[in-house]
This record gives sequence, structure tokens and C-alpha cells, in this order.
Amino acid sequence: MGVILASTCLGGPVFAQNATGALSIELNDLVASEKGCKFTFVADNGLSQSLSKVSFEFVLFDQKGLVERMAVLDFRDLPSGKVKVRQFDLPGTKCDAVKSLLINDTPVCAGEGLAKDACMKALKTGSKSPVELKG
Repeated sequence: MGVILASTCLGGPVFAQNATGALSIELNDLVASEKGCKFTFVADNGLSQSLSKVSFEFVLFDQKGLVERMAVLDFRDLPSGKVKVRQFDLPGTKCDAVKSLLINDTPVCAGEGLAKDACMKALKTGSKSPVELKG
């Protein structure tokens, strides 16, 4: 029992130097637009570090589960402890044709003291729309 407690205590400070918390991305809504389909996301940076720039590679699946398209969306900066709404209009995409989205990767995850893979490791996804968002 003492060994477990000791390793837990020793692990605490090391973990505190890494990104803690979650980077939550929620698909809030999608509506038809003049260009195609407008996606509204709510991003909540629960990490202890601010993100100076972050982008996500999204994969859109159609009603048959086939890849309809891939797109990299720039969420710009996401300050630590803040919630931001980001909207993206995807030309040529019909909202009713989208069954689900997958965050495939984070090509950019920049912030002081952050590892390149910190955003994907901390990623939590959800959806308030009928379209599922996975990460």
C-alpha cells in the first residue's frame, strides 16, 4: 500500500507540468446556408494552457457511412478556461447528407509548453445535433 501511495505522490508534480483537463469540442448545430452547410461548434478549453492556434481535421460521413469529404478547420486561438463559438460554412455540403463527423487529427496544436499531440490526447467530443461527433 505504501508503494502505491508513494508512486501516486511522486506522479503528481510530473503530471502537473503536462496539459491537464479536457479540450471539449461540441457540434452545436448545422444549418443550410447559401454556400452549403454551416456548422456551429462550441469549444471549451479546459487545459491549463492557452492555445495560440489550433486546427482540426474533420472527416464528414454520409448517410451510408462513406467518407463524403475531409476538411481542416481553423479554430484560431482558444484561451485557457474559456468557451468560444466557431462557425464554418462548408460549400457544396448538404446538411441532411451528413450522418456523422470524426475529428481525425489536430494538424496544429500550438501553445506555450504544449506537446504537438496534447490537443488530441485531451480531446472530448459531443453533439447537441442529430449528427454525431467523434474524436
